[in-house]
Amino acid sequence: MIFEKTSLTGAVRIELEKRVDDRGFFARTFCIDEFAAAGLDTRFVQHNTSLGQKAGTMRGLHFQHPPHGEIKVIRAVKGAVHDVIVDLRPGSPTFGNWEGFDLTEENGTMLYVPAGFAHGFQTLRDYSVVAYLVSTAYTPGAESIVRWNDPALGIDWPLPVSVISEKDETAPDIDLASGGPLA
Repeated sequence: MIFEKTSLTGAVRIELEKRVDDRGFFARTFCIDEFAAAGLDTRFVQHNTSLGQKAGTMRGLHFQHPPHGEIKVIRAVKGAVHDVIVDLRPGSPTFGNWEGFDLTEENGTMLYVPAGFAHGFQTLRDYSVVAYLVSTAYTPGAESIVRWNDPALGIDWPLPVSVISEKDETAPDIDLASGGPLA
């Protein structure tokens, strides 16, 4: 795996090192030794999968409050998504900034998202499947959401939204002064 820093402190883009032959390819998507050598957390307690049936489907921007903050390693295993992360860690040099990444089944790119980031994605193709490792069990009382189209963040989503949950659609705006969503 090839680990590349992103513009957001602590977030890492991971490129697969594919071994290609006439059968196709083989690549590791996780190696405890390689993650540790890159200074990344290696403890994951959940492996989640999400299907977006229609292009333009929106999920997020989700995060969990400490001490239940989640580290995530995200990958599109079918189709394609535009994955967005927002640094919500008070005191971080990139606090309040966001970055987007196209994760596709073809490029195999993965994204390591540190705890303290809001995370969401939009499907770019019908029947897109995202798989992700998570470092902490889901804790309903610690969950929070920031509105996907909050003007304070100014995220540039590639497609009009075709499907979104009521919870995500009605999520509050971010309060960058306090580092959390408005109540």
